[in-house]
Amino acid sequence: MRPRPPVNGRGIFTGTGLIITGLTATLVALIFPIWSYGDRSGTGLDVLNAQTVSTRYGPLSALDREFITKVRLAGLWELPAGQQAQQKGTTPAVKTAGQHLIEGHMFLDERVRDVAGKLGLELPNEPNEQQRQWLTTLTAAQGVTYDRDFANILRLAHGKVFSVVAQVRAGTRNSLVRALADDANTTVLDHIKVLEATGYVDFDALAQEMAAGSVPPLTHSPAPPGTAADPGPAIPVTPPASPSYPLPPPATSPPTSVDQ
Repeated sequence: MRPRPPVNGRGIFTGTGLIITGLTATLVALIFPIWSYGDRSGTGLDVLNAQTVSTRYGPLSALDREFITKVRLAGLWELPAGQQAQQKGTTPAVKTAGQHLIEGHMFLDERVRDVAGKLGLELPNEPNEQQRQWLTTLTAAQGVTYDRDFANILRLAHGKVFSVVAQVRAGTRNSLVRALADDANTTVLDHIKVLEATGYVDFDALAQEMAAGSVPPLTHSPAPPGTAADPGPAIPVTPPASPSYPLPPPATSPPTSVDQ
């Protein structure tokens, strides 16, 4: 018979240590994911808390501040676009859409300047680069091409803003922002309808643009409240009391082949 190897304390403790080490590693592997995901930093709630400041009207988040800035930016280019549509539009529906843009953003511009002043937020005084490009495109277009570009560019821009308004209105804790979101929702929805009533909106192209997210954010999140100067109105006129007006009759069949 082959002699049995000697059994000593070192062999026993070595084997036991390996087993304990293996069990410990397994337990750590099971516990670590629970700990890391339950206590990790950088979550949405952490970001919300870190970027929210207190005001007398309720907490003001970074999204709230960006929304206020976007309302101002929208008026800075859509007011001129509306004025241009009244001059260059070739159909009554396009001219009416331009009038809605003017009246709606005169109303919103006064509202957003009032809100920003109470919250101590600075507002921009000129459109951003993307908005200037849109205005350049509309300025160069003529005839039916202008009508079509006007309806589709403005409809795309309003669709992007509409989703931001809904997000802010659903989650804001600030009473001033909540009221501004209500006004913006009414105005933007009216503009969406009146642009669609021109008959020129290409809904297939619009859906693809919205899905692709081809339009970049209008601005970065502005700084927390501080001392801010009144930026002045986009257009020095008295805004209407309400942004509600009747829709124009929809265009039945806009021309598609011959530019005027």
